Amino acid sequence: MQKLNRRVILSGLSAAGATTLLDISSSNAAGESPPETIKVRLPRWIGGAYCWAAPYIAGELLKAEGFKVFYFQGDPNFDHSVWIADGQTDFSINYPAIHIASIEAGVPIKVLAGLHSGCLELIANNYIHRVADLRGKRVGVDSIGGASHVHLSLMAAYVGLNPAKDIEWVVQATNPAQLFIDGKVDAFLGTPPQPQELRAKNIGHVIIDTTTDTPWSQHYCCMISATSNYVDKYPIATKRILRAMFKAADLCASDPASVAQRLVEQNFVTSYDYAFQTLGDIRYDRWREYDPEASLRFYALRMLEIGMIQSSPQQIIADGTDWHFLNELKHELKT
Repeated sequence: MQKLNRRVILSGLSAAGATTLLDISSSNAAGESPPETIKVRLPRWIGGAYCWAAPYIAGELLKAEGFKVFYFQGDPNFDHSVWIADGQTDFSINYPAIHIASIEAGVPIKVLAGLHSGCLELIANNYIHRVADLRGKRVGVDSIGGASHVHLSLMAAYVGLNPAKDIEWVVQATNPAQLFIDGKVDAFLGTPPQPQELRAKNIGHVIIDTTTDTPWSQHYCCMISATSNYVDKYPIATKRILRAMFKAADLCASDPASVAQRLVEQNFVTSYDYAFQTLGDIRYDRWREYDPEASLRFYALRMLEIGMIQSSPQQIIADGTDWHFLNELKHELKT
């Protein structure tokens, strides 16, 4: 039998992926009233965000429905919570802790659902074997108060460390992973494709994998929010966009090869191999299973305990969530 080369295989995946994606236009929307708007602004990292496969593919599905999808291409040196706070996007995909900080700061958003778990990995050198070993060590972050610093602080506090006193934070805005590769820090929190790249080079080892290690694996890693104004003015459109996100998440779980190829074809990311690995590492099948309110409560409690927020978890949930779209779509998308 003739052996197929990788280019031929990927060509076949490309055709299959395109057909699959375009065939999954939102059939549930057929009996609904037309959306109040067909315009939506979604976030997009310059250089690609491998763990944003579902929102990227959702944009493709929405275009097939007739939506006009505009991508705000943001600077990866700034957390995308700034983009939605500044009115540059209508939706955001972010960590529960970052949504919580935004809600307490008065940013007018509504967290609508959880999307997936498991895109963060705490990677360390050979002298570190558990989180408690970070005491007195150098840990790389993109900024103090940024997403990696917040999550690492919560992980450290969870095992009894004082993140303000027990860890030497080393800030490198552009690439904390490079600090680790160069031996200038002892650990950092990796996001795709950094863990995949380091595994390929056999550099470092994983201390915490939020896909598998409790309690982090028991909660969403990324959740979907939208501006309160968009949700209030365009509830039908909001539901359709959220539906596309969930259908895209199901595709990521069921057909990662086609999704990975589509991401490369549409220039969302550059590496098929790392995209495929990321889709296998992240649990996109948990949007039905996990309780988004429980995830927000868990993170809000941790943040309250170390003084990152002053609001109670219940106040955060009351001020910044709307679960009714999720509940409707869970019923509609049972199969």
